[in-house]
Amino acid sequence: MKMKLSEIREQTVEELKDKIISLRKDLFSLKLQKATFKLENVAEITKKRKTIARIKTIIKEKQLVK
Repeated sequence: MKMKLSEIREQTVEELKDKIISLRKDLFSLKLQKATFKLENVAEITKKRKTIARIKTIIKEKQLVK
């Protein structure tokens, strides 16, 4: 699930931090599935990592504007 930048920018910093926590949990789960050879689409790991990076970038931008 790739979030659009416009969707990310509409959310508050607190909502984004909560989203990062849930994405990190998902990422951990995907890594476990990969380690046990149960993950079919390995590209999901990359998508989650990039989404986390996007959200962190937006959070940083919002904090610098304040």
